[in-house]
Amino acid sequence: MDTSPRSTRRKVVAALAAALAVAAGAAVLAAAPAGARAAQAPAGCDEPGPVSVVEVDGLLDGVLVEFIEDEIEAANEACGVAVVLQLDSGGATVSDERLDELLATIEASEVPVDVWVGPNGSRVTGESARLLAVADVVGMTKGTSLEITAALLGRRGVDPTELGDVDVGDRISEVRAADLGLIDLDREEAPVVGEFVIRLPGVETRVVDDRQQPTTDVRFSSLDLLGQLMHTVASPAVAYLLFVIGLALLLFELYTAGVGVAGVVGAGSVLLGCYGLAALPTRPAAVALLLFAMFGYGVDIQTGVPRVWTGIATVSFVLGSLVLYDGLALSWITLLVAVVGMTLAMLAGMPTMVRTRFSTPTIGRDWMIGEMGEARTDVDPDGVVEIRHAPWRARTNRATPIRARERVRVVAIEGLVLEVEPETGGARDYRERRQPTAD
Repeated sequence: MDTSPRSTRRKVVAALAAALAVAAGAAVLAAAPAGARAAQAPAGCDEPGPVSVVEVDGLLDGVLVEFIEDEIEAANEACGVAVVLQLDSGGATVSDERLDELLATIEASEVPVDVWVGPNGSRVTGESARLLAVADVVGMTKGTSLEITAALLGRRGVDPTELGDVDVGDRISEVRAADLGLIDLDREEAPVVGEFVIRLPGVETRVVDDRQQPTTDVRFSSLDLLGQLMHTVASPAVAYLLFVIGLALLLFELYTAGVGVAGVVGAGSVLLGCYGLAALPTRPAAVALLLFAMFGYGVDIQTGVPRVWTGIATVSFVLGSLVLYDGLALSWITLLVAVVGMTLAMLAGMPTMVRTRFSTPTIGRDWMIGEMGEARTDVDPDGVVEIRHAPWRARTNRATPIRARERVRVVAIEGLVLEVEPETGGARDYRERRQPTAD
């Protein structure tokens, strides 16, 4: 065994070098962000899967909640590293029970579910703020805000008495949220979702051009076209506008012969609007007020002159619009556009359009009785005729049907339907009384 001074010095130098290497390695690991840690495959998986970034934008309705659950389930099946909810939501329209099911799915997920509030200008308020309390990691970017909830305070271990000048239910900025310890990554650490992802535990990274980039696969997902359509329709402003515009188009189509573009578009708008209203907390009485308003407008449109029914309908329309949703409020811009637009359309636009299409100065006047025209279709007993180059719905009360392109004569008017007879050769009306003959 070599015990010379020279050998002893070599051993001391080697030991010091080893100690310095260990210390340096520990310092590097301590200074490295969480995202630099090696990925670990979830239990039962050979390799870690991707990070799933899910866009959650708008109110949490049935479509969006189901989409989030599907993405979490897919991430668990793919042995994902994490699910990131890119959140910008002002509340939820689903029931409390349905929202509880979503929160239970997040908590039961083997793959961590994290939340990044962004991009700039995003906010998390109302029932959607409950997602923050069950997330593993929460980050916020510049210009965002969140609503303080008791559940979030409890999850973060923050005493409500330490909030200072704010309280539960208040909306605070990302700077204040970081100061209170309600989030894990602030605006400097997670300015964009990519920076948020690389700081998550289990995400592997590499340095490219002095910047860290994830080597773990990152996949972005959002609602498909149909899902986005249904989600958009279920927003309060869109559902309301689709419903009332569709009703106005159907009202216009009521005064025309046949089914035109206005009728098809109006029917489609009403169907989409009904879907949106059904998905939202809508008051049935308010919907009844909107329908009654259309009835009142229709009464005066038939006469061609706005009268008392137009005033009644306008009041009903305004009241129905103001109290349409329970717990949700339409913006003043939406209400202004709808109320002013509908009022102007019914006061001036609709009567003018109807008169122009019918080419008549007024609607429902007896001057048309005796007018001659031509059958556009077979009238047997119902059909369409043309009087003064304008189409009308018509029916014949004679036993003899009227064929297309035959001449007809208007004998009576019932509502919006003309009673016609052939110009010659018509059978005698059973309703006509036999005239007494001279002796």
